[in-house]
Amino acid sequence: MFSNISRTFLPYSLISGYLLVFFLFSLSSSTLSAQVSKRDSLLKLLNQSKVLLHKNSKDTLYINNLTMLATEYRFHNLDSLLSLSKEGLTISKKADYINGIITSYSNIGGYYSDKGKIDEAISYFIKAYELACQYNNLHLKVSALNDLAKEYGYKGDYALSLKRYLEAIEIAEELDYKKLLSIVNENIAHLYLEQKDFDHAMVFFKKAKAINKEIDNPIFMAETMSNIASTYAEMNELEYAMFNINTSIAIFEKEKILDWLAYCYEVKGKIYLKKGKNTWALYWYKQSELLHQEIEDDRGEIDLLNGMTQAFLNLKKDSVAEVYALNAFELSKKIGLRTGIKDCTYQLFEIYKNKKEYEKSLWYHEIYQVTSESLAKAGNEKALNMLKTKMEYDQQKQQLILENEKALAKRNIYIYVFVIILIIFAIIVFIIHRNEQTQKKLNLELRSNKSDLEEKQAYLNELNQTKNKLFSIIGHDLRGPIGAFQGLLKLFKEGEMTKDEFLNFVPKLKVDIDSISFTLNNLLSWGQTQMNGSTTRPTTTNLEDIIEENMVLLSEIAESKSIKLINRVEANCQIWSDPNQVDIIIRNLLSNALKFTPNNGQIIIGAIQKLKTCEIYVKDNGMGMSEETMGKIFRKDSTHTTYGTNDEKGTGLGLSLCKEMVEKNKGKIWVHSALGKGSSFYFTIPRVIEPTKKSA
Repeated sequence: MFSNISRTFLPYSLISGYLLVFFLFSLSSSTLSAQVSKRDSLLKLLNQSKVLLHKNSKDTLYINNLTMLATEYRFHNLDSLLSLSKEGLTISKKADYINGIITSYSNIGGYYSDKGKIDEAISYFIKAYELACQYNNLHLKVSALNDLAKEYGYKGDYALSLKRYLEAIEIAEELDYKKLLSIVNENIAHLYLEQKDFDHAMVFFKKAKAINKEIDNPIFMAETMSNIASTYAEMNELEYAMFNINTSIAIFEKEKILDWLAYCYEVKGKIYLKKGKNTWALYWYKQSELLHQEIEDDRGEIDLLNGMTQAFLNLKKDSVAEVYALNAFELSKKIGLRTGIKDCTYQLFEIYKNKKEYEKSLWYHEIYQVTSESLAKAGNEKALNMLKTKMEYDQQKQQLILENEKALAKRNIYIYVFVIILIIFAIIVFIIHRNEQTQKKLNLELRSNKSDLEEKQAYLNELNQTKNKLFSIIGHDLRGPIGAFQGLLKLFKEGEMTKDEFLNFVPKLKVDIDSISFTLNNLLSWGQTQMNGSTTRPTTTNLEDIIEENMVLLSEIAESKSIKLINRVEANCQIWSDPNQVDIIIRNLLSNALKFTPNNGQIIIGAIQKLKTCEIYVKDNGMGMSEETMGKIFRKDSTHTTYGTNDEKGTGLGLSLCKEMVEKNKGKIWVHSALGKGSSFYFTIPRVIEPTKKSA
């Protein structure tokens, strides 16, 4: 749990007078009365200071009490937090009270953070930070930096988060601001926990613990020990985890701080869950669940719901587990917490697999896979960015030290530098004079090699683009269907699906495999043409045979959409071309026509024999294209793709491939189309011209 409660949002000047918010750990009448009494006391102070505000508009006592009351509602009533913070902001602006403005901005940012609206939270924390910088209030500045860093961490920008934390540490060390130093070290530890780097996380937690010993505040120590307990639980050091969490619980129960107590109960439940004691785990989870009814902490509640789901699953109570998992899923979507989505979707996958509801199970498994891959990729990038940011920050500090040392040394070495410059200048003049002729020769050689280098650079860029496009298509269009196929086979292999159920999926699998095969053939052909690995071998080819083969190959797709295929190619139409490449051209054009022609449509393929060429056409009465689309489809660098009438997908390279192969066979390709009126594709191929017989 991030350390951000009662130690972060109020300015340093208010901390000495800040009244800590005490909550009881049960829902008994004594707890509620103590809680109400606390707020009543603050409201009484608020009303007393309000009288002073009317007498003197510059009096800040009312504003201070108002911001403290707003902070008390954090994690308990977010609507009250927002309304009181906005009131405080309005009054602070009228009184020109900068500390009140900054604190109100921070409180509003806290509201949006707890609502999962990270961008809005960041905008308000930036306002607080910029205002603190403008008025050189270092205590408020370091608090705002901590708030910003925490939000950037929620957003996933770990590099910027770590950078802000390091800036906050530097200022806090100069101020000897130990409370903030403890908080920042704990929050940096959470960045490493996100990467599962427990060793580095423990280093920063222990730093925070050492600072808390100097502060000698049991609440601060309990917060740090509860986070250490959670980390030990993740490391399966369960005895250390239990010791730390029991110590924290004792302090929070004594001080009656509900939000941290709810977190501690959830951690203790997690420890028992890892021990395999599911009943005890549920007991502590239930204690945390009761407290969550009195607080508003969506992020903490998601961890609680996922923990309870796992405990009920272990106890074979799938129906109860399903309810908690669905609640965790909805709450994770609400605030955009991807780690929560990953955990609960995997549990829902297991639940529905156990219930033999395979469609739901596969749906949640696909969400789990996508989220896991996204988090894994982001995790690697975040780890690298964190390391890079730390190194850059250390280098910048070292550079500043070196620059200061250089500035001092310059006072004593100006004369020596001047002499060295004169010597260097003389040497440069001599070298330039001596090498003038050599330089001219080098320039001539450079000019002659410039064109070769430019050609090689263009070739390398083209190869790189080809590689990127191949990987992109393989990752986007092939991984999904293959992953689904693997999941289906896994269910069948493990006996989770009967043979009849598996056979029901066979028609869809055939369509997917045909699509994968078609895409792979296009990829291989296109990749060869791009990397100069494909050669054109023209020979006498019977056009009618190629067209008949492709019509038979695609007849099943045509029948599924009730599309009529009409062949108007004359018999014995001989062309001079590479038959494999013409086959790819015909197949892509027919496939595109089937993709964009609606059910009960019509496609006509024919050929017109001219003097030296054969003009082949494929006409459909489908969706048609706009002028803008027609300008893109044949471009070599285009990745334009459109879904067909039945949501068929494509790779976006078929027509580009057709153009390249037509041109390799010394032909041309073009299109006529209009939206809603269909499309007509034409291309030419050289004819086989019979030699004229000489007379005897």
